[in-house]
Amino acid sequence: MRAAVAAGHRATAEAGAEILAEGGTAADAAVAACLASCVAETVMTGFLGGGHAIYFDAASGSTRNLDCFVAVPGLGAGPRETELLELEVPFGEELVHYAVGIASCGVPGVPGGLDALWRSHGRLQWPRLVEPALRLAREGVEMPPAHVACLAMLAPVMTMREGARIYSPGGRLLETGDRLQQPGLVSALEVVAQEGATSVYDGTLAEELLGLMGERGGLVTRDDLAAYRAEWNAPAEVSFAGRRVLTRRGLSRVAETLERLPRLAGLSETARITTLVEALAGEDGRGDTTNLAAADGRGNICVLTTSLGLGSGDFLPLRDLHLNSMLGETDLLRGQMEPGGRMDSMMAPTIAFDGEGPELAIGSAGGTRLRTALVTVAAGIIDEGLEPEVAVDRPRAHPAGTVVHAEPGVGEDALQGLEASGYLVRRWPARHHYFGGVSLVARTGAAADRRRDGAVRTPP
Repeated sequence: MRAAVAAGHRATAEAGAEILAEGGTAADAAVAACLASCVAETVMTGFLGGGHAIYFDAASGSTRNLDCFVAVPGLGAGPRETELLELEVPFGEELVHYAVGIASCGVPGVPGGLDALWRSHGRLQWPRLVEPALRLAREGVEMPPAHVACLAMLAPVMTMREGARIYSPGGRLLETGDRLQQPGLVSALEVVAQEGATSVYDGTLAEELLGLMGERGGLVTRDDLAAYRAEWNAPAEVSFAGRRVLTRRGLSRVAETLERLPRLAGLSETARITTLVEALAGEDGRGDTTNLAAADGRGNICVLTTSLGLGSGDFLPLRDLHLNSMLGETDLLRGQMEPGGRMDSMMAPTIAFDGEGPELAIGSAGGTRLRTALVTVAAGIIDEGLEPEVAVDRPRAHPAGTVVHAEPGVGEDALQGLEASGYLVRRWPARHHYFGGVSLVARTGAAADRRRDGAVRTPP
């Protein structure tokens, strides 16, 4: 597999490729790219969010999952009165209810995950991995079209409190080509370069985060920060199309879907769409996420998915660090929420192996649409033999209950057949970030989703 980085923004991919060019591992590249995404993709993700990764170590032949998702806060705290701010946000043609505010913020996991990736599989010095993101923070980043569209949709949250200065300077939302300026991130990343990512748990950033929690009535405590650990664990293993697929089980049900998905190779377009819709049928949900995939010249591979949820609307003062809103994400609130426990997640970074080794490393953004995007693209590559870019660009159909959302280009015969079987088909007028954001590195090439202005970069 050729060395490459695929990600949700050009600047993110370039940061990872820069590190690969200096001899960094896939872990080094993923850390640098993720930090860059926390500057370039702040409509989609952020440093105080949560994530999941999968890492293949070529030397040992082992693959591990890394859980760095958000934890439930409240350790060491007595009963506390908290309120969430209820908002209605337009999502496509629907108004979606969200709960945000300081009380929606859980214990951040991304910093712990980046530290764990680097310590376990990194090669370069930590400050070097922060440099690309720090440079972006100093220079600002141009806003691409898909991020602008997402910002317009999420404006009620993104322009709360400190966010108005960042995303709506002078009272006007940023538009395509405008420069996203987040000067506070310069000082934040300087702290991260000096103290490490774990500053969020036991350093300067921890003290500032706790101060904000006390001031605004948040739930995260000192005990929560001290107790947080990113956790390595064994991946779930399933078989699909003669391949060994390693992923994670979770709310997205990617593993379960691949287990029951029939072979698609050789099917007509109508049969392919019908088969996918039947296998993918389930509930719908919302959320903003980003994904990156990195492979180095030694054969190591990392896929990392991160998110802030919607974002709480609160920013660490003078640091321009947006707090996550995972406690307000109704799709994730499953079962008993015990302080210190991990929240559930849709994320499913995945690696598929054939007899020669890793064939495909893939992940996706998109909340519950993540499963549709990932499964559709993975099946296209490893079952139907499509080139990565073709598989990613192919129009998608996403079932949400009794409704099938379809991008332009999905076969009309297939859609009429679904309507005849009882589905309501919603034909979208154009491709949209609603349908997820896949980024992948495969033996046959790399690809990133243009629905979210994704990009691929390779080291020189």
